[in-house]
Amino acid sequence: MNPVDPSALTAAVADANLAVLVSALAHLTGDLTLIDRYPDPRQFDHGRGPGTLAPAEAEAIRAEAVAVLAAPDGPVARSAVDEASLHRIMEFCAGEEVAPEYVPFVEEEANFDGDDRRRFVWRRAPDDAVRRSFRVGIIGAGLGGLCAAIRLEQAGIPYTVFEKNPDVGGTWYENTYPDLRVDVPNHFYSYSFRPNPDWSHYFARRDELADYIETCAKEYGVLPNVRCRTEVLAADFDERRGRWVVQLRDADGTDERVEVDALISAVGMLSRPSIPDLPGLDAFAGPWFHSARWDHDVDLRGRRVAVVGTGASAMQFAPAIAPEVGQLTIFQRSRHWVTPNPNYHRAVTDAEKWLFHHVPYYEGWYRFLNFWNSADRMYPAFRVDPDWPEPERAVSRTNDKLRRIMTTHIERELAARPELVDEVLPDYPALGKRMLQDNGWYRALLRDNVTLVNERIAGVEPDAVVTTSGRSFPADVIVLATGFQPNKYLWPMRITGRGVVLDDLWGEDPRAYLGITVPGFPNLFCVYGPNTNPVVGSVIAVLECQVNYIVKAIGALLEDGYATMECRRDVHDAYNARVDAEHEHLVWRHPRVHSYYNNSKGRVTTNMPWKLLDYWRMTKEPALDDFVLSRRPA
Repeated sequence: MNPVDPSALTAAVADANLAVLVSALAHLTGDLTLIDRYPDPRQFDHGRGPGTLAPAEAEAIRAEAVAVLAAPDGPVARSAVDEASLHRIMEFCAGEEVAPEYVPFVEEEANFDGDDRRRFVWRRAPDDAVRRSFRVGIIGAGLGGLCAAIRLEQAGIPYTVFEKNPDVGGTWYENTYPDLRVDVPNHFYSYSFRPNPDWSHYFARRDELADYIETCAKEYGVLPNVRCRTEVLAADFDERRGRWVVQLRDADGTDERVEVDALISAVGMLSRPSIPDLPGLDAFAGPWFHSARWDHDVDLRGRRVAVVGTGASAMQFAPAIAPEVGQLTIFQRSRHWVTPNPNYHRAVTDAEKWLFHHVPYYEGWYRFLNFWNSADRMYPAFRVDPDWPEPERAVSRTNDKLRRIMTTHIERELAARPELVDEVLPDYPALGKRMLQDNGWYRALLRDNVTLVNERIAGVEPDAVVTTSGRSFPADVIVLATGFQPNKYLWPMRITGRGVVLDDLWGEDPRAYLGITVPGFPNLFCVYGPNTNPVVGSVIAVLECQVNYIVKAIGALLEDGYATMECRRDVHDAYNARVDAEHEHLVWRHPRVHSYYNNSKGRVTTNMPWKLLDYWRMTKEPALDDFVLSRRPA
């Protein structure tokens, strides 16, 4: 291992996260006395606020890092650290107890040595002719579809990606509204096998994310197999031949039918905008559009803009457009808990990028810290404590702590107009709906040209929006920030299995085994299917788990000489009974919570009730006993 430039290193460690730096040094050298010197986790911030480390101690850590990493012959590195040592470093980096079963999961997710442990490896490679004759169709070229394509490319299994848009990227291609950015730390919101040390911000904007996705597609050589401007209209399983017949339509309206042996749906959950039924909307004299289909040809400067909705999209674009519009009227459909985040707009310094590039294991431990803080560490706050004395306000002590933190944030931000607090404060427990990051939302509400309307909309007139009380709000432009149709998985495609149409089977109550496979639909696999939206953390971690499972399942078919696999009904039903039973212990089933997580009967159809660790275990290896397997029909 080559030494690094001492002057550059000395400058860079001034910006280092010291808990991550010490973890990297301990991992690199195998010297765990480095972490033993600091037994009190409160000394380090661990990404959760200022620690109590004395300046002299901090400087001593930085000096030791320089001495180790800039040694004349390079740092002395061990070939590997054992599981017990990794566990000790994990607990130090997290600043609290971490269950030892996380070690193998973190080794995969942090990808410390860059060896990509999730890459598919044949147990016994089939004949080339068998492998080449099996073709997979992938619907959608977003993060999930491209991940599947990358893994199939590495396995040498032929595939084609069908993408309705002109380019790859999925939701990060379609959504372009002002100040769109990720709300998960993007050093974790990225493929485990392709970390990006050059993120410009800790929560990257849309264009940078779209560039990252396209870069991955190019680097892994999958673009030649992506058919853009090609929409999947339907797919029918041919029982006689054991293949899927896929109906396509290209940009000029030409229809085509292709056959594949397996079909992977990676269309995403939030891909089809929900347009509310507002009487008079079509007669509105000015332009109107959904935030997911932002019309950049419409000049908002000085105009009266009505925004319908106060969810995640509005939380981002409304503060961005408020300074330039003449009047911004926001119609609040529901109230949301909003968390303060000092890093939400923070840029990654050049020194920090240098550390990600040049300090071994630093980027991996930083990814672990982001995973821990934004994902499984948060899981207890979602669980219901049946003995909690104030169930209307919170579901547990941990949940109530979050409620108090966010309430204080609201009161502080709206101190100039305290009457607004009652207008925005939710009446349901924290985490009952999607947690939102404060993008300057409350400060935007304080602007003289911004009005928050807490009434339902009765209809739209040619130049105004009218509420149920009869109040009229003049408008030149209407922006619908009204979300998507998450319960309509795979819609509007018509997917027909063994004599049943998937949309008819599911209705508003979609279910799948592991969110991936459905009885009656052989060789159909879903990425980001029912009940796989993660509780917290990065959806990419879930997508990688699912792709790992799917590609291993397809690999098993080829290795063992099978043609199709179909999930057993009893396995599917037992799994979904577990999903529903687990959700009864989580905040989303609270009587005051109503969101897109639930269908009209209250069942949670979108979110998975498991920790990321749990789901990783479930999808680690497909159990062929869960399926009915068949040979190729003669």
